[in-house]
Amino acid sequence: MKQEELLPLLLKKDDRSFTLLYDNYSKSLYGVIFNLIKDKEEAEDLLQEVFVKIWKNIDSYNDSKGRFYTWMLNIARNATIDRLRSKGFNNSQKNLSSDNFVHILDDNAKEVNKIDAIGIRTFINKLKPKCIQIIDLLFFKGYTQQEASEELAIPLGTVKTQNRNCMNELRMMIND
Repeated sequence: MKQEELLPLLLKKDDRSFTLLYDNYSKSLYGVIFNLIKDKEEAEDLLQEVFVKIWKNIDSYNDSKGRFYTWMLNIARNATIDRLRSKGFNNSQKNLSSDNFVHILDDNAKEVNKIDAIGIRTFINKLKPKCIQIIDLLFFKGYTQQEASEELAIPLGTVKTQNRNCMNELRMMIND
């Protein structure tokens, strides 16, 4: 189902629209969450919470401010960052067994292979080194723009501009 058809159903709180929303976007949102959190069960739980947030806050979506998919990605990313920063999550990570780390590494390798399978890595690696660095921090490591600014020791406005330029360059490569 196309976004143009799904949005009106979501806004009406049509029961089947939640299922359609989940079916259309769960895999990609799960990938974003898992890439940051690196824990399958935690990512699945958080994915459910993200869909509930999307459902409850659909009235706040404004198409003049950006695409629906981008709005959902931001909700997923922000919820994941909030979870990573939470005290409860940090405490639970202190108690992990060494077996879990092997599982995390195996799962991470599978996810990296999936990313490579769709060719995103190939496109990103063709970008300028500064773009690769910014995309890695913001999208793969879950840094905020402020954190990326501090990590790279460059002004926040520069990070925002470079991110926008890099994403446009990546978009042009993918669309060619």
